[in-house]
Amino acid sequence: MSSISSRGRLAAVSLVVIGALLWQGGERAAAQVRPDAPGSTPVVRLGEPRIPPLPESEWTAEQRALVERYAPEVRIGNAFRTMLRVPELVEAVMPFVLFTSMDSTLSARHRGLLILRTAWLTQSSYLWADHAPTARTAGIMPDELHRVAEGPDAAGWDPFEAALLRLADELYVNSSVRDATWNALAARYDLYSLFDAVMAVNETTLVAMLYNSWGVQPDDNAYARLPADVPYALDVPAPEPPLTTPRVAPLEGPGIRVGRTFGRYPALQTARSGQSGYVNRISPLTPYFRELLILRIGWNCQAVYEWAKHVGSVGRARDHGLEPERIALGAGAGWDAFEAAHVRAADEIYRDGIVSEETWDALAERYDTREMMSVVMTVANYRLVSMSLNVLGVQPQETDELFPDVALP
Repeated sequence: MSSISSRGRLAAVSLVVIGALLWQGGERAAAQVRPDAPGSTPVVRLGEPRIPPLPESEWTAEQRALVERYAPEVRIGNAFRTMLRVPELVEAVMPFVLFTSMDSTLSARHRGLLILRTAWLTQSSYLWADHAPTARTAGIMPDELHRVAEGPDAAGWDPFEAALLRLADELYVNSSVRDATWNALAARYDLYSLFDAVMAVNETTLVAMLYNSWGVQPDDNAYARLPADVPYALDVPAPEPPLTTPRVAPLEGPGIRVGRTFGRYPALQTARSGQSGYVNRISPLTPYFRELLILRIGWNCQAVYEWAKHVGSVGRARDHGLEPERIALGAGAGWDAFEAAHVRAADEIYRDGIVSEETWDALAERYDTREMMSVVMTVANYRLVSMSLNVLGVQPQETDELFPDVALP
């Protein structure tokens, strides 16, 4: 950042002190400021569940009611039956899944292209298997389905649909969208459709990270698979400098800017509100670990508004005993083993789309299934929030504490 608040300058001084004192066993601890970009490492996906789907014989009355409510609209398959282990999570996630996949202003074809491209980017075998069969009804032919995996530069896309695929690529890799891509979509889309395109990618990313980390496997009767003959290689231009003015101006009036920005699209705002509501009010994680996860994924995505609010008035990180400067430094910044596992979880979900076996096992030594699912949900939800804030250009206030002055790789 070109300028930081007075508190931010103090944070930078603290960072220097912390960095000088990071020694473990006589050797300076490695302090990786940010992980590598998403899609930059070999893809590793689970061949069996970490959290198995809940058998029907174990459903409670509450869980049966959720199945009855959603059965007309969604597959009650492995993903739904895994999430059913935490009923509140079903109620938080499913309304926005349905909104982005069925009820948005986008055509079925455009929704399908964005969801399938994001399933490819995240290498979510479940989401690809779930959505590929319906692509034909949305007008996506088999050869186009293969081209979705090849990406926006494959021959045959018209310029607008190439821009849609490019939107997905830029959001996933950079957590932001370049002006040329935004402007290409804005030439045809109105405000609601721009929101819907962004959130189709962001919500699919969230769900993919849940399913990947929980080990959700394709259903037995879902035969579509990710194209095996398309190498996984992402060629995305570097992000442009962060926006300094909003692309979507917030509504006038009281309340924080993120709420007033999403307030421009009330139906979308209502559909997505349950996800953050679960993380902040229902999840069993302590405020300490919740805010640690939120701030680390915000830092990884370079979402300055999210960082400012969770250091400040929304998350009140220091009130919960957290030092934001250590969060910016990463897992090598003197955390104990359990704390460091949370930082690594945020880094791995960001970079790899999945929590590694080592980190999962370290967390599972102390967390039960509900808590483990909530760790992934916390990071995945605030990955969605971070991408949204960046692309919409939600700006911090002048009095907010911004990022510590750390040299980024």
